[in-house]
Amino acid sequence: MDASDTLSRIWDEILARPQGPMALRFYLQPLMASFFAVRDGIRDAHKGRIPYFWSLFSDPRHRGERLRSEWRSTGKLIILAVVLDLIYQAVVLKGFRPLETLIVAVLVAVVPYVLLRGVVNRIVSRRIRAF
Repeated sequence: MDASDTLSRIWDEILARPQGPMALRFYLQPLMASFFAVRDGIRDAHKGRIPYFWSLFSDPRHRGERLRSEWRSTGKLIILAVVLDLIYQAVVLKGFRPLETLIVAVLVAVVPYVLLRGVVNRIVSRRIRAF
């Protein structure tokens, strides 16, 4: 099996997950990540921090602190995403595919969190400055 066949299989299997067993998690996990992102974005705005994702690149002194903060907020969500995907793989695929597990965990937990936290921070910061 060459690399293009492997990549094709990986994406086919990942794209089949939301329609198969345990599909509800593809809606609940991003919602939970969004809840934590909103909470943390509001907290960041009140503390006067710059938006989260941008701070990872523009503020190297606090990068480690910001990554630890994200892990505290999303660590359980990432672990839950990994465990649920491993259960799905055992039941449906009859085997384990670690790369797929990592991709799914990032897509359902990390991406929504990172995208929303900064947006919420900007919105709340503007409202704070307006008052």
